[in-house]
Amino acid sequence: MSKLHQLLGLAMRAGKVVSGEERVLSAIRSGVAFLVLISDDAALNARKKISDKSKHYGVPLMTAGSRSELGRALGKAERVVVAVTDPGFAKAIRKRCE
Repeated sequence: MSKLHQLLGLAMRAGKVVSGEERVLSAIRSGVAFLVLISDDAALNARKKISDKSKHYGVPLMTAGSRSELGRALGKAERVVVAVTDPGFAKAIRKRCE
């Protein structure tokens, strides 16, 4: 498991992650999302919807492996999109991905 997925798992255990398309869109709209991660095998419609919302609200968007890797990092079933709701975790994850 990569360092990115380890940090994402830690953020999940701390309660600083939301997953699922509608919950992530809600987090972006309400201003609590500091980073959005989307799987590289997400559907084009979902990718466009998340990308457009993220750009509009100024939330960084990154790809983070497959949906099964994202789900495994969170200790859940497959996940297509997740939002990090803590600025410290978001900064650490972005730093690891650069």
